[in-house]
Amino acid sequence: MTRLSVNINKIATLRNARGGNIPDLLQVARDCERFGAEGITVHPRPDERHIRYRDVYDLKEVITTEFNIEGNPTPALMKLIDEVRPTQATLVPDAPSVLTSNAGWDIVSNRSFLTEIIAQLKAWGIRPSIFIGTDLRQIEAAASVGTTRIELYTEPFASGYHAGKPHEAVAPFVTAAEHALSLGLELNAGHDLSLENLAFFSASIPQLSEVSIGHALISDALYLGLEETIHRYLACLKHK
Repeated sequence: MTRLSVNINKIATLRNARGGNIPDLLQVARDCERFGAEGITVHPRPDERHIRYRDVYDLKEVITTEFNIEGNPTPALMKLIDEVRPTQATLVPDAPSVLTSNAGWDIVSNRSFLTEIIAQLKAWGIRPSIFIGTDLRQIEAAASVGTTRIELYTEPFASGYHAGKPHEAVAPFVTAAEHALSLGLELNAGHDLSLENLAFFSASIPQLSEVSIGHALISDALYLGLEETIHRYLACLKHK
């Protein structure tokens, strides 16, 4: 079954708004795992506006499932990844100024850079994943740079689904997934997946290894509670 990795950035955003340690980020991570999540994701940014670098070191000591660190592989982030040694590092082409991830890699134009980064991650025993769109040429380039996985950037699917065109919205992702699998790549997915659209997306691409979900899941937890929310997201990933 597809694994659910909970992105806890928004918990850190709430904590940072007031200072102190409420809510307790480490306890939330423990609770997510206790309620059934199979991974924890963080995306530290240079300005530390949510997850702080110190948080990543602290989380390493308490996470018992898979730990996924996302981000632009700057020297500072690569140093952090080297010292923490998460299960997975997801490479995201974020500029420091962006509010949230809004595009996948142009791997063709960054082939040499990404080849070097991925080789380093593998040397550290870390599974590499590249955040990417559905362009088949870019997926072929992803295979050529040696990554183990790709993470499909699903905001275009979520927008199309919300517009009432679910089958049209998911079609490019199905094609991309089939092509990636034929090249020996494993599949992750993330961005704007929610209780509204996750079951349809997951059923359309049952070969997904992992989905990483933060904003929608944490927002749902305000109404449903964290335990019930995680159970509902896990239910979306079960196929009859």
